[in-house]
Amino acid sequence: MKNASIIGLKAADCKNISGKLNVLLANYSIFYQNTRGSHWNIKGDQFFTLHPKFEELYNSLVLKIDEIAERILTLGATPAHNYSDYLKVSSIKETKEVTDGNKSVEYILNSFKIVIDLQRELLDITDKAGDEGTNSQMSDYITEQEKEVWMYNSYLGR
Repeated sequence: MKNASIIGLKAADCKNISGKLNVLLANYSIFYQNTRGSHWNIKGDQFFTLHPKFEELYNSLVLKIDEIAERILTLGATPAHNYSDYLKVSSIKETKEVTDGNKSVEYILNSFKIVIDLQRELLDITDKAGDEGTNSQMSDYITEQEKEVWMYNSYLGR
């Protein structure tokens, strides 16, 4: 953790935070690929509504994937990059059913719950470690995603 002392953090904290960020990275990567699958394969009367919404979401997810990987590097660790490794640690699982709009939205809401929970865990860890950089990043993601949850739930009539 060569960057730790320069950025004012303990090497052990950087290692712990990076490990948690790699789990988050895995979840985001599976979430991203499943959302692309829904975007590509959506069928029916919801196509014109959901197709662009799913594209908006996966574009947001891919930016976060890059930002998380760069934060891991900033903390002096190496971001995981293999889907085989992601599948071992991700709580989000690959989805096969991507043509039904409502089922895809349900899947997206479940995925948001998982990443928001992980980000809240990171908030606790990074707060104790004094890691304002990661803490701020997670806080920003949560704020944005809570609004997304509201909108997807509203789409489902909830």
